[in-house]
Amino acid sequence: MLIRIPPISDARVSKAKPTNKEYKISDGGGLHLLVTPSGGKLWRFQYRFNDKQKALALGRYPEISLATARQRRLEARMLLANGQDPGEVKKAAQKAAAIDASSTFELVANEWYEKNEAVWSTGHATTVKGRLKKDVFPAFGGKPVTAITASDVRTMLLKIEARGAVETAVRIKIICGQVFRYAVATGRMEHDPSAALKSHEIFRKRITRHHAAVTDPKELAPLLMAIDGYQGTFVVKSALQLTPLLFVRPGELQKMEWSELDLEAALWLIPAERMKMKLPHVVPLAKQALEIFKALQPVTGSGRYVFPGRTSSRPMSDNSVNAALRYLGFDRETVTGHGFRATARTILDEVLGFRVDLIEHQLAHAVRDPNGRAYNRTSFIDDRRQMMQAWADYLDNLKAVAISAPVDALAAPRERKALE
Repeated sequence: MLIRIPPISDARVSKAKPTNKEYKISDGGGLHLLVTPSGGKLWRFQYRFNDKQKALALGRYPEISLATARQRRLEARMLLANGQDPGEVKKAAQKAAAIDASSTFELVANEWYEKNEAVWSTGHATTVKGRLKKDVFPAFGGKPVTAITASDVRTMLLKIEARGAVETAVRIKIICGQVFRYAVATGRMEHDPSAALKSHEIFRKRITRHHAAVTDPKELAPLLMAIDGYQGTFVVKSALQLTPLLFVRPGELQKMEWSELDLEAALWLIPAERMKMKLPHVVPLAKQALEIFKALQPVTGSGRYVFPGRTSSRPMSDNSVNAALRYLGFDRETVTGHGFRATARTILDEVLGFRVDLIEHQLAHAVRDPNGRAYNRTSFIDDRRQMMQAWADYLDNLKAVAISAPVDALAAPRERKALE
């Protein structure tokens, strides 16, 4: 005959006194209060699992009340009914909590920062740290990376946009993506929650830069089509077509000399004196770029400059590319020649998924090795060659897809106006 154990009361729990030996006060259903000689009152749940007698600690009284202990007993019994060991479930939860505590965004970001600081310029490192501290850590720095959602990132970015710092928001999104990808690589999370967020889709306002740029692939296609349809001089058209392909600074393209080109090796070797950082730079040439240079060679190849001006002894005007864009109907608030650098940086990262250090190398930004020295100009040249070809193919694909669109959708602003 089963003996029914009457439930205990709050009063009995609170009045239970210690003795020289520990003793139990049972509440039935496997729950009891263990009273220790030192006066401690500990809730325990006894159960059998796989023919073994086990005990599960439910907490200390009075922090855990009688009602809460009973609720925890119920939860444990539900686990047993589902074939789970409550003790093992608790251990797994504690392990996950410990991992989460050591994998907050702030801790992971600081670890990522320390691993990369040596290869960055001092100015870039300071900027990254400042952006993390000012905007990212207050938003979700204390959250485990596994608990951060795309919505969390988007909310933070929109707050930055609201104060008018859209370009900063774009840069911060890139930083967050790098931290998340580091967390994935180190086994802290399964995927990057920011990957689905595209800058041109998040921000309501156009990203305004000193050098305006198109970063939405849908807007880039008609721009590229308009460039291919440019009806000015062949030299300027060639420079215009190479601007998005090479994404160098306008002055570097404008003053390009034939002696700097190695068409057999598909490389453009820019001397240090013409570079902003005063370091020589190498630009791998995609097949599409080589075709343009080979078409130009019979036209300007006998002179010094690839893009000569009115006389072969001087390069073309430094405003030639921008003037051609204006002629096509794209105003300076929409795009500039320099802006194609931002276009490439954004799409190579967000759409094509190339490593940020490769992109920075190709942009000729200051990137340093672990000893703090500037990388050699040929560093990662094979990877950069692959990236430049993928970029050129991507631009071609944008145009190929756009060809099937309605004529008025493809037209440059000047041409669309005529169609209306």
